[in-house]
Formats: sequence, C-alpha cells, structure tokens
Amino acid sequence: MSTFERYLTVWVFLCIVVGIALGHMMPGVFHVIGDAEVAKVNIPVAALIWLMVIPMLLKIDFGSLAKVGSYWRGIGVTLFVNWAVKPFSMALLGWLFVGWLFRPLLPADQIDSYIAGLIILAAAPCTAMVFVWSNLTRGEPHFTLSQVALNDAIMIVAFAPIVGLLLGLSAITVPWATLTISVVLYILIPVAIAQGVRRLLTADGTTRSLDALLARLQPLSLVALLATLILLFGFQGEQIIAQPTIIGLLAVPILIQVYFNSGLAYLLNRMSGEQHCVAGPSALIGASNFFELAVAAAISLFGFQSGAALATVVGVLIEVPVMLSVVWIVNRSKGWYESAPAVSKNIATERP
Repeated sequence: MSTFERYLTVWVFLCIVVGIALGHMMPGVFHVIGDAEVAKVNIPVAALIWLMVIPMLLKIDFGSLAKVGSYWRGIGVTLFVNWAVKPFSMALLGWLFVGWLFRPLLPADQIDSYIAGLIILAAAPCTAMVFVWSNLTRGEPHFTLSQVALNDAIMIVAFAPIVGLLLGLSAITVPWATLTISVVLYILIPVAIAQGVRRLLTADGTTRSLDALLARLQPLSLVALLATLILLFGFQGEQIIAQPTIIGLLAVPILIQVYFNSGLAYLLNRMSGEQHCVAGPSALIGASNFFELAVAAAISLFGFQSGAALATVVGVLIEVPVMLSVVWIVNRSKGWYESAPAVSKNIATERP
C-alpha cells in the first residue's frame, strides 16, 4: 500500500472541508457543474466514476463469469439484505429517530417527507460506486458485476412496489430515464470499454501489459474518488452551512442503517462459510445506495424543496466517507473473518 493510500482517510476529510468551503465561496461555479446533468445523472460526476470503476472492470474475464454460481452464498445473503431487510429497517429507523426522537428538533410539516426520503434512499441498491468499494477490498470482480446486474434487474420490478408499500401510496412514479441512463452509463459502457482494452492488452497471451496499466490506473482512480467527494460536498456547500442541524439529524438513521446492513451481510456470509473476497463486496452492496435514482424519485414525488429530497441528498453526502469506513473495517477484519470454522472449511475444500 502506498503512502497516498495509507492516508486516504486524511485526504477524504480534507476533501470534505474543501468541497464545503468551495461550494460556499463559489456557489455559481458548482451550480453550473451541478446543472450539467441528464435525467438527474450528473455528467462530470459520471466521468469521474468511470475513472473509478474501469480498473475494477478491467479485472473481469467474461470467460470466467460462468463460475459465479459458486458464490451462491454471497448472492443469497446480498439479495436478502438488499430486498428483505434494508428498506424495512430504514422505515423503522426513520420512524424511531425522525418521527419520534428528533421530532421536536425538526420542522413539523416535513417529518413525514423526511421519512419518505429515507425509505426511497434505502429501496435503491447502489449500481456504480459498488465497483469502487469492491476494488478497495480486493473483492471478487465477477461476483460484484453479477450481483450489481442482478440487483438492477430486480430493481426494475421491485423498487416501486416496495416504496409504495412503505409509504402507503397507491402508485409510484419511477424515474425510468434516470434508471436507464445510469445503467447504461455506469455499467454497459464502462464494461464495453474495459473489455475492449482488456482484449487488446492480453492479445499476446499474457497479462503483463494489463497489470502495468492497472498499476498506473490505481492512483488515478483514488484521485477521481477524492475529486467526486469535493464535487458532491461542493454542490451542497450552501445547504450544509445553512441547515447543518437538520442534515446532521437526518444522517443519524442513515449511518445506523449503513453499519447495520453491512454488518448483517458480513456476519451472514461468515456464518455461511463464504470467502472473504465475496463477503466484502456483499456487505458493501448491502449497505450502499443508488443515490441518483433516490434523489430523482424523491423530487418527482415530493418536489425539489421537499424534506424527502433533502433526506436523499444527505445520503449522497455521507455515502463516500461512510462506505470508506466500512471498507476499512472489512479489510482490517479479514483475519478474524477467515478464522470462522465454516469459512476455513470452505477455503480448505476449494484448494486444489
């Protein structure tokens, strides 16, 4: 690990501060960058995400995707946490904290809207940034790609019914344009580019050229991650300074939700005997959110100035620093994870 990677937490903190400061001092610049979007998908942020996810996608050999069935434990755990636990646990946390404990500290007319935003956020599993988190935990790339694709397929049919059920609405307007553009922009195009480059660099039958490229891209990927952090906090710099208390209170149930779901997925994988390289991305997929879809859905249902829209934006703001903390926990606990009898037995069975 390089010195730059070792002090990633420090750089993240500095980027948050810089982002908020720049957003407050130069709001016009960030408004222009923030308005460069299609169907609520910000193009500059999308470009930075490409730089983050392509190194992970370069590691994927499509000829090996058939083996992903051997990771059935991780797939089952992730699906269970994403669709049977996460939206419902967030509804409970939203009611407990926003609807009860923090009610006296929040605008009374926005309580229900805040809770709605939290539920919408939790009902949309992450698509793009998962590749970044998986890469940082040395996760199994084939599992990660397959799991993200499976979640996207389920989201098309399950997002609206789950949100409608929890919010008590008879009909939900799904922002199909945002969902479609995000899948194309964050999965299909980067996968096509990565596979084209991979095929070109391995044409000689070796991976020397590919390995050299990956070594050069890794620092660039981390720089793109930090630049994304500056943009995200810069977009909301004025709002953070204007109402820090509300944003801080809304962050509490989201933080608990992230650690609860990632911890649950991690422990269930350990109990089932799944490998650590699958359990890491499984925990991260189980905790992160598809914030572009969540923001677009909240705005379409409740309006741009609603508490629901603000709640989803808070999810955007804490996504990167909180998920990096989960990455740190997953990496530091690998020895403990693999000491579980079920995991040790599975590793021994799969050894040649």
